[in-house]
Amino acid sequence: MSSVPGQLDWNAGFWRLADPKITLASVSSILLGASAAVRDGSQAWGWLAVVVAGIFALEWAKNASGEVFDFDSGADQAVMPEDRSPFSGGKRVLVDGLLTPRQTWAIAIAGYAICIVAGLAIVAFREPAVLWLGLVGVALAFFYHAPPFKLSYRGWGEGAVFAAYGPLVCAGTYLVMTQSIAAWVIWLAVPLGILIAAFLWINEFPDCRADAGAGKRTLVVRLGRRRAARVFAALVASAFVFLVVSLAFGVPAGALGGLVAAVPATSAARTLLRHPDATPRIVPAQARTLVAFVIYALGAALGLMIL
Repeated sequence: MSSVPGQLDWNAGFWRLADPKITLASVSSILLGASAAVRDGSQAWGWLAVVVAGIFALEWAKNASGEVFDFDSGADQAVMPEDRSPFSGGKRVLVDGLLTPRQTWAIAIAGYAICIVAGLAIVAFREPAVLWLGLVGVALAFFYHAPPFKLSYRGWGEGAVFAAYGPLVCAGTYLVMTQSIAAWVIWLAVPLGILIAAFLWINEFPDCRADAGAGKRTLVVRLGRRRAARVFAALVASAFVFLVVSLAFGVPAGALGGLVAAVPATSAARTLLRHPDATPRIVPAQARTLVAFVIYALGAALGLMIL
């Protein structure tokens, strides 16, 4: 959907915040948790639909509230044209004038409200223990950008993404569908969380200068691009090592189907190590990192269902 920069366009602005493509991390974690639940005998498809609705609403709420905080800090406006990337720099609904701050807050509040209603329905009619996971999830989403914690501004954003999109969503989905928690599901979700955190990590490279100028002290800003590129390579390697090791902790061998994701992940790491300062060279590596976590979820889920 296109629009003229500087011209208010509610539909275009909302679509940027709620575009299904931005939910791929959540979808991957939900898929993994649901596949594990089905493997263990669950057929709770209706409750899975409630989980999907709640988490999708939380995604657009997080994006909307984060837009306001990043705009107010100056981080989004400071991204130079040569550092623009389809995967980073925010959704730019305020920078491009598609929405007003009030409209953006209205979208955020609506998303958080839908998520909370979905969560309370699960707590009341399906599984009370989901309450604590839900509270943590909403807190991580809001305080990723918001004061007083501002996790992404203080070098804690990567850890929050790992926790939320790895064990929290995956194990939460499994809990809703089976009304129990299995330790092996948490182990299974750890490599996915690492790969999604790696996607955030590589997305911080094009924004590095803008983030530093706005006081957004991400780990890439703190380490510098070249050292951060080496950490990125170590991160993606650790995900696959952890997957193999997790078999010793009860993860079914079928989950090794996720190893196919090592191909795009390794390619992304090589590119970033060679060109940590050149955004046009980094963009394809960002895409391959996204593909890696999606393929991990698909490969592991398929393996769980077949073997």
